[in-house]
Amino acid sequence: MMKAKTLQILTVVLVMFTASQACASARQAVPATPEEVEEEVALSVTDEPKFGHDSVTCVRNWSLYDQYYKQQNFRLAIDPWRWMLHNCPLATQNIYIHGAVLSKYMYTEETDPVVRESLVDTLMMVYDQRINYFGREGFVQGRKAADLYTMRPNAVQEQYEYSERSIELDGNNAQADVLLINFQSAVRLVEAGLMDAGVVVEKYDRAMDIIEDNLKNKPQETAAYIPSRNNIELLFEPYASCENLVRIFKPRFEANPKDPELLDKITDMLEKSGCTDDQLFFNATRNLHALQPNAQSAFLMGRMETTNNNFTEALKYYEQAIKLYEEDDSNNYSEEIFRTYLLMADISYRQLRRLTQARTYALAANQAKPDDGRPFLLIGDMYAASASDCGDDEFTRLTAYWAAVDKFIQARNANNDPAVVELATQRINTFSQYFPNIEQIFFHGYDRGQSYRVQCWINETTRIRARGD
Repeated sequence: MMKAKTLQILTVVLVMFTASQACASARQAVPATPEEVEEEVALSVTDEPKFGHDSVTCVRNWSLYDQYYKQQNFRLAIDPWRWMLHNCPLATQNIYIHGAVLSKYMYTEETDPVVRESLVDTLMMVYDQRINYFGREGFVQGRKAADLYTMRPNAVQEQYEYSERSIELDGNNAQADVLLINFQSAVRLVEAGLMDAGVVVEKYDRAMDIIEDNLKNKPQETAAYIPSRNNIELLFEPYASCENLVRIFKPRFEANPKDPELLDKITDMLEKSGCTDDQLFFNATRNLHALQPNAQSAFLMGRMETTNNNFTEALKYYEQAIKLYEEDDSNNYSEEIFRTYLLMADISYRQLRRLTQARTYALAANQAKPDDGRPFLLIGDMYAASASDCGDDEFTRLTAYWAAVDKFIQARNANNDPAVVELATQRINTFSQYFPNIEQIFFHGYDRGQSYRVQCWINETTRIRARGD
């Protein structure tokens, strides 16, 4: 009797020792990432023993599957793992951490589509059982959403529900990929007519708040959250109406009117969406420029003053933008400089009637981008519009059209853009009809082909041509 009792005690000790060793081995098999740190304390949801009703067999299968798993011999690890899953589910959380890997291994090895679908269900069951015994529902629901996205991509409703539950539970700790899956599934459900478009705005707003919080407070997570943020913003663009954007950003602006990162985002998104007429854009732009004056904010201030018809002030900001672009030698800003000079030329001509200044700006734009003919189109338009003011008789008032056509020819020759070439050709054909006729030319003592200096502010040498030339 004593011998039997002693043997029983030794068996129990051996079981507990072996279980402890297996537990240590299992911990070594899984990297201790923040998401997958093993928690051996199970939830109090069952009276079932930790090692099941057959602890010796449980430990034996644990040892077998653990060794095979560490050797990445997943095929041999499956049977002992499956036995543990059904018979001692409380033994270790690694049953579920490793079980997800083994389930996906079986899925990739299987060719029968029906069996593959059943393996997806198995994986979801593994996750549900993990939640039941070990908790961490927010994290695990996120893993369900991520794996379903890959293995059953058309299960959009389930992806949305799993990811939504995960985000609701985890809040600012929501996983980066789960935020993206949640937003993408919401977009797909809206496109299918199963949700209102307002949901997209709500999910975007929430995702951006969570991502911003993680980028600010968890800099080590940047590599995960920045790609999700960029992809969510791309998906959101079709829904980025001015009304939606203002509704999202106005409360943020009012709460943090001097946050440069927020101001930069507001101005960037509103400008991209064509919402520059909204007061929010004006306020954010002004605050951003006051805090961090740079070429882009100076340019935006110029655009803002232009919209408000403060054209002289607009030119000051554009001049500042040009200076800052030119001082920054880390990038090639020729396109931005060209755009700014051309806007300045247009404002000087059409709004302020400062023709000489407008021409100066247009020529500067041409220097920034010589292969774009639009500055010459503008100068030609100015010359043609000045014809009646640049002469003291019928003949001299027609000579400005020679100079105008010269600029249209330059525009056509400089540009490969068919639209610009077409506009230049149309103007050449139109204003050539206003040249002096042959009789007027001879009457004033000139010959065709001679040089001629056009009067007034144009003050440019051209070549005499007759109407029809």
